[in-house]
Amino acid sequence: MSAAPVDPRRRYAFVGTGHRAELYFDAILHGYADVAEPVALCDTNATRMTYYQRLRQRVSGASKPLPAFRPGDYEDMLATVRPDAVVVTTIDASHADYVVAALDRGIDVIVEKPLTVDAPSCRRIAAAARRSSARLVVTFNYRYSPRNASVKELLLRGEIGEITSVHFEWLLDTVHGADYFRRWHREKANSGGLFVHKATHHFDLVNWWLADTPTTVYAHGSLRFYGAENANRRGIGRRPERSHDADTANDPFALDLAGSPRLRALYLDAEREDGYLRDRDVFSQGITIEDNMAALVRYDSGASLTYSLNAHAPWEGYRVGINGTEGRLELDVCERASVAGRAGDIVGTPRPALDPTAGSAGEPATGSRREGSRLLLQRHWQPATEIDVADEASAHGGGDPRLLDDLFRPGRDADPLGRAAGYRDGVLSVLVGASANESLARASPVAIDELYPGLRAEPDPEPHEDRIRATGAARLTNEGSA
Repeated sequence: MSAAPVDPRRRYAFVGTGHRAELYFDAILHGYADVAEPVALCDTNATRMTYYQRLRQRVSGASKPLPAFRPGDYEDMLATVRPDAVVVTTIDASHADYVVAALDRGIDVIVEKPLTVDAPSCRRIAAAARRSSARLVVTFNYRYSPRNASVKELLLRGEIGEITSVHFEWLLDTVHGADYFRRWHREKANSGGLFVHKATHHFDLVNWWLADTPTTVYAHGSLRFYGAENANRRGIGRRPERSHDADTANDPFALDLAGSPRLRALYLDAEREDGYLRDRDVFSQGITIEDNMAALVRYDSGASLTYSLNAHAPWEGYRVGINGTEGRLELDVCERASVAGRAGDIVGTPRPALDPTAGSAGEPATGSRREGSRLLLQRHWQPATEIDVADEASAHGGGDPRLLDDLFRPGRDADPLGRAAGYRDGVLSVLVGASANESLARASPVAIDELYPGLRAEPDPEPHEDRIRATGAARLTNEGSA
């Protein structure tokens, strides 16, 4: 009598069933159903869990619903369902509790960035990761974008010599940027502010590009555009507390939850359970995060980073300049050339295909700004050379599909650039943002060692950068230019 076949699929439990979880849940149902399956849901809100139950039923035809748990029963879920891994996409401030509990049971963790929001929870997660046999992955999808990977390849090859300084400017437009001031992110206790929730992407990119450790942060930031006080100062006048009570047809800052079937099912229909409002007015009271910020970061090597973020720009993208002893790299990225239409036209629907000749709503772009990327390498005493970078229609500049492949088919492809991010990467990116927040409070520089004493003395569990540099250089030698 032959043994029953063993199911090769890894079993994933989902903790947090809001907007972001759908990236991973949908991927499992479609492109990775042969190697992965969802086995449980955990959320504060049953309506949101029902949304995911229905999504699974539509795609797979499954008649039996997934086990659904509330946060108070999370430990019970881990013990009874016994997943191979948990996917954590809850409010940032709650990440640490879910991550630590899973690691302590030897269960792998996939956690959305940021890893957490402050230094104490970084220390908790790091201690759990060191004592656990399980693996923790932080989903830094921008590492996987071809344009950002090209920068890493050029630096590994030593094209500009020893890095001396980096300038990094990030612009969020009045669709994407405004959305952080509607949601739970608007309270720093939940998100760590944009210095943590959003900038962790950018600090991680620089840490990864430089293969260096940040040491000191000096920051400035304030709320200059959103919020009731700024509205009053500019004469905007009194507004409804939420978009559902506003004139969504004519207000460019209003988000029409009822007009998007997806947002309605996830949030508007779920309000009756927990009272969470997804569409708070961006000019209302209660915002405790900044919308303009800048930071100066020093690294172990002596290199410096000047960083800025603006959350109310008329276009969206970023500009990076990396200076070295033998030249300079410049990366300019325009993700949306202008904002047209209402917030709900873009927030509630998938991003359109990236078309360099198209505007934000699929209309011909006007003016001189075009969507896309441009990467320039200029060595001393030589003219600039444009490096070919493939812009892709998928989210985060082509980063999401590559990240998903690495998550659900790990080890299938070599990773000479060291793109897979572990807990130490997550900790370092959060500590830069947390130090920036501390610097705002003190109005003085902050040494990262103050917030996390002994960080350098801890063993580094990640692949050593010398090995990454060697394998990356070998790959580039074999394959030619980026």
